[in-house]
Amino acid sequence: MKLVILFMLVTIPIYCYASGSGCSTLDEVINHTIDPSVSLEDYLGLLSPYVHGPLTKNAVTEFKQCFLDQDEETLNYSKVMMEAIFNSDSCQQSS
Repeated sequence: MKLVILFMLVTIPIYCYASGSGCSTLDEVINHTIDPSVSLEDYLGLLSPYVHGPLTKNAVTEFKQCFLDQDEETLNYSKVMMEAIFNSDSCQQSS
């Protein structure tokens, strides 16, 4: 289970070439992950096309719960981190 969550965290920066206004689906998932007003049920509904079994559902649930357990300051830093990744030199999109 922890390995699946680790892979989910690792893939976010990898997709930077397709994100940061390049991939609206990924942007929406990231924003819903960080947003504490999005309930677990709504989050699972958003990701339902990508959840194929109980293990994945459990991993997605734990992943979202990790963010729900954080305070507002930590969540704001998460947003800053994602913007820093998308705007970094190694994640610049080609024109």
